[in-house]
Amino acid sequence: MRLNEIVYTDAKPVDGYGPGFFRIGGEVYEGALVILPGGIAPWGGFDDAKTLTDAVADVDVIFVGTGAEMDYLPADLRQTLEEAGIGVEVMASPTACRTYNVLLSEGRRVGLALLPV
Repeated sequence: MRLNEIVYTDAKPVDGYGPGFFRIGGEVYEGALVILPGGIAPWGGFDDAKTLTDAVADVDVIFVGTGAEMDYLPADLRQTLEEAGIGVEVMASPTACRTYNVLLSEGRRVGLALLPV
């Protein structure tokens, strides 16, 4: 088997997660957060569409992690993101982290919004 080292650009991958926290680029962050090309910031959850729509020029798709289990995105948030021209994929936070890392390693224009597990 051939193994290749993954090289990330300026964006930081998700290294791990646990109850109430995420480890990104070696640093621990607590609570809900968003990872965009501009950096890592706290996220207000489903009521905070502005943080995500402000990234419209930098991302093509945002993965939304809904916590330990897959849940539906509120219709108004999905509509706001789609009207802004941002693709949105909803999944459980662990799956969103893995998917984000894969696409990030491919150099894709992705963002990640996470609710803690």
